Amino acid sequence: MPPTSSGIERNSPDYWRASIALFLAAFSVFASVYSVQPILPLLATEFDLDAATSSFAVSATTGTLAVSLVVVSWLGNRFDRKSLMMATMVATALIGLAIPMMQAWWPLVGLRALLGVAVCGVPAIAMVYLAEEMSTEALGFGMGLFIGGSAMGGMAGRLLVGFLADHFDWRIALFALSAVVVVNAILFFVLLPAPRRSATGTLTVATFAANVADLFKDKALPLLFLAAFLLMGGFVAIYNYIGFRLLAPPYSLSQSQVSLIFIVYLVGTLGSAWMGALAGRLGRRRVFWPMVVVTLSGIVLTLVSAIWAVVFGIAVMTFGFFAAHSIASAWVARRAQTARAQGSAIYLLAYYAGSSVIGTFGGYGWSHGGWPGVVAIAGGAILVTLAIAWQLYRIPPILAPDRPPQPPQGI
Repeated sequence: MPPTSSGIERNSPDYWRASIALFLAAFSVFASVYSVQPILPLLATEFDLDAATSSFAVSATTGTLAVSLVVVSWLGNRFDRKSLMMATMVATALIGLAIPMMQAWWPLVGLRALLGVAVCGVPAIAMVYLAEEMSTEALGFGMGLFIGGSAMGGMAGRLLVGFLADHFDWRIALFALSAVVVVNAILFFVLLPAPRRSATGTLTVATFAANVADLFKDKALPLLFLAAFLLMGGFVAIYNYIGFRLLAPPYSLSQSQVSLIFIVYLVGTLGSAWMGALAGRLGRRRVFWPMVVVTLSGIVLTLVSAIWAVVFGIAVMTFGFFAAHSIASAWVARRAQTARAQGSAIYLLAYYAGSSVIGTFGGYGWSHGGWPGVVAIAGGAILVTLAIAWQLYRIPPILAPDRPPQPPQGI
């Protein structure tokens, strides 16, 4: 049925088509972004790399994704929403099919960097599509399903590639994942209703720059951007190099067994929803710093040699990280007020830049200090975040009432 004046109504055919299509889109792009994380040790062996250099396969993608998100948040209104996301899906599939054909390391890294540019259309545009096209009653579940697709894609991509790489070959594993993306792209094109309520117009350079400048005049927002950089960086550093630790003695786990650790992402999804709701009741300042403490505690716990302690520590870290990230991202949207699109874009720029920079530095920690070296770098980043959280606790909140979610400006 066509959307009413209030947008696509809940439980209508268009509602389910849009929700499923965007779930598949989120699943595809985030599975592709993080698919190589469990096979970094295999890449290091095949291309004769140290751990830090192997992490470029992840860092190159998140680095270009960070910058691309800011550009698309500014210029995205020039393009049809569905067409832009469809181009993202097709480009993701084609680049994904090309990556395992590379016989040399730096061309592979170059394609992974190009993948970061390709995938940006979905995270930058999908939430805007939902906000514009769905009614108020339908928006919550549709947004939740999209975020669920992001988490499930990140987890399933790692699991699929890790298992197939163990039983076949890492190249076959990446081919298989890209084949899934091709199928999802076809379903996305068939299912997603054409946008009918898209906003038009693009911010001028002067207005965009003024909005960004205003963000950095706020007392809390620059601290939240820095917290995003450090939190994501410490989190990714642990996940990048845990495979190197668990594949080696005394654990000597298989690639499939190591990949199972990504199931704890489900704990992160729980943490995001539960603590996000709690922060809404008690205040973000009161809940953010305890979640940073939980994240740091999980990282420290991985220093215990028992395998149960390592897995439990990563689960605790994942719970705390997703909870803190959920709180911080909502906090940015709350304080940015009239420049929410730019606030979210800068937050994500810092978030993915932290993944690239600290995620790579963690490899040098592994090369020079083993797992304690990784923990020192990741834990150090989270410890600085705790100091930032204390500063944020002391900054008075904005007293104006929260507004309902708005479509980000300039997208």
